[in-house]
Amino acid sequence: MFLSNASPSHNHPLDPADAATLAREQANEVERFLAFRENHKPTPLRSLPALARELGIGSVHIKDESYRLGLGSFKALGGSYAVVRLLLEMASSKLGRAVDISEIGTPAVREIASGLTVGCATDGNHGRSVAAGAQMVGAKAVIFVHSGVTDERVAAISRFGAEIVRVAGTYDDSVAVADQTCRDNGWIVVSDTSWPGYERIPGLVMQGYTAMLNEILRDMPDRPSHVFIQAGVGGLAAAVAGYFEIVFGEDRPTFVVVEPDRAACLYESAVAGQPTKIAHSEPTIMAMLECYEPSLVAWRILSRKADAFMTVSEEDAAEAMRRLARPLDRDPAIVAGESGAAGLAGLGVAAKDKTIRDRLRLGPASRVLLINTEGATDQARYTEIVGSSPATVLQSAA
Repeated sequence: MFLSNASPSHNHPLDPADAATLAREQANEVERFLAFRENHKPTPLRSLPALARELGIGSVHIKDESYRLGLGSFKALGGSYAVVRLLLEMASSKLGRAVDISEIGTPAVREIASGLTVGCATDGNHGRSVAAGAQMVGAKAVIFVHSGVTDERVAAISRFGAEIVRVAGTYDDSVAVADQTCRDNGWIVVSDTSWPGYERIPGLVMQGYTAMLNEILRDMPDRPSHVFIQAGVGGLAAAVAGYFEIVFGEDRPTFVVVEPDRAACLYESAVAGQPTKIAHSEPTIMAMLECYEPSLVAWRILSRKADAFMTVSEEDAAEAMRRLARPLDRDPAIVAGESGAAGLAGLGVAAKDKTIRDRLRLGPASRVLLINTEGATDQARYTEIVGSSPATVLQSAA
């Protein structure tokens, strides 16, 4: 399904709060914070010229977040950053002075961190980021996972010392349980989705993603003309759309939101013209995108700055994974998880449909940006879908 954005707010200015959150100076500050992470280095931006020729467009670049901070996902940027920001604010309040990131390992700040507990719901990647941030600063983390989260993803979170709470039901059920439990215990919810009265911390999570966008702008040879970004609740898509609006203004790229057809809450919100919670459907292999209610902050941005919404099928996503793993000609091989490849799946569908191509003005001069949002966070499932293990794919790329 494909839908051009017909919202009355389309192309209206960003809300001042969102513009402040996603400002260039804030992105620069996020990068300064990252310099204090031991394993930080920018992730690669890959060029796929053979794929671009096949699709009949000028160029395809994909930011490969499978290398991010050893956590294998762009989410490593958001949850951890929010935890650090919250701790610094708490420390500043308790010590009566501004506390900088450079003091994160001092005894005074570590003592304050020992009294901080953060919690969140997750499909896997966000919870791992929050847990890693808590471990880094010396805080406690309680992570709520729903029944669809695989044991491998739970184990990856547990390695950072987090307490795991299993919740029956879907991601949305785990969000509700996490919120209630944290309020009952006086813990801080560090969620990547927002709801009425809860916007600032999800805004910090989105702000954390902007470091990746600074990196992209430094590495891309030309301004992208089109961006296809996958979405669950919409936090990443909104961060990218808002940031590019701030940077490029009227010259911003055409922006397309891509969702699984089994969990398309943003698409249905665009149909309804307002944030819409949809009914639960059959599970999707794009597990990190399996969300049934959009983030209010994300919708506020996307209703203004997304130009189109589209859905992709299970096979579309699987084929995109295989295409990245077994590239054409001399294109580099890339390990992309089921959700990580969804943006490429959207581009593939759009490029093969003349009506969609025409509406998006996709052609030989188009410069498309994608983000591989995650690597093989479930290696067994990856191997089953692609037919090769992640290690084998990476070996072929060496």
